[in-house]
Parts: sequence; C-alpha cells; structure tokens
Amino acid sequence: MSGTGHATPRAVRNAERRARADCTGGVYGSMLAASVIIGAGALGSFPRLELLLLLTGVAFWIAHVHAQVFGARLAQRRLDLQAVLGVCRDEWPIVEAAVPPAAAVAVSPLLGLGIEATVWFALAVAVAGQVGWSTTAARRGGASLGPMAVTAGVNLVLGLLIIAFKLFLTH
Repeated sequence: MSGTGHATPRAVRNAERRARADCTGGVYGSMLAASVIIGAGALGSFPRLELLLLLTGVAFWIAHVHAQVFGARLAQRRLDLQAVLGVCRDEWPIVEAAVPPAAAVAVSPLLGLGIEATVWFALAVAVAGQVGWSTTAARRGGASLGPMAVTAGVNLVLGLLIIAFKLFLTH
C-alpha cells in the first residue's frame, strides 16, 4: 500500500497472481484427484486410496514448487527463502484440492459404500471441487454471473469427460 491508502501496481499484480495461483492450483488438483481415483478404481481393490490421493497431491505440489523456483532461477530473478515460501503457498491449493476426495474415500465405509460406490462418490466430490475452484477463480477475478457460469460449465464438462474415460475404461 502506498501512503495514500491505494495499492501499488506491484501489490495489485502480486494479489492478482496469488488469487490466480490459488484457484488454478485448485482446479488442477481436483482434476489430478479425479484421475488418481479413476486409475486406482480401475485396479478393482485399492488399499488406502485416501493416502494415495493426498500423497499424489503433495508430490505434484513439490513438482510445481520446484518448477517455479527453478524457472525463477533460470530467469535470474532474486531467489531467497521468502520467495520460495511464497511459491510453496501459491501452489498449496494443489494439495488442498485432494483433501475433499480423500475425505470422501475415508468416510465411505461409514456410509456403507463398497469399492465401486466409493470411487463414484470420490469422483463426484473431485468434479464438484473442480467446478467450485473455477467458479471461485472467476468470482475473485471480478467476473459477472455469465462468465462464472461459463467457467463452471466448462469445468463440469471436463469433469464429465474424465467420468466418460472411466466408463470407457471399465466397460
């Protein structure tokens, strides 16, 4: 903030970058979780799917942090602990997006769900997350209801495409 109470152009750019990173990581993480669910579900029986979802999210988060930090280094930007921690924070939604589907898997035995129903339940949660993250991104970006509906629709179609892949691979 400047002394006049207005945000500086750099502060505005940083805030916009963080908002974009938060939501794009969430959309990406939700799609990643859906893919893991389909891959594991195709195996039939799966031990500890919730752990697989979380660990896959963490592995991809580390990969994204490394890519961002390495890219900054190649671009010869100043790289210090604060910058690395900022990248870690910005990419964290990849992991956050894996939590709801993992929780769905974890509670599925309490709901009396078998393996197939658990896969569908977790997949629905992952697709809902994908739609939610994209809608949040649009809202944070100042979009009106029309563009928010479009991004929700596009992400729903992408989620349904992932579901179609599951149906194609298992039938």
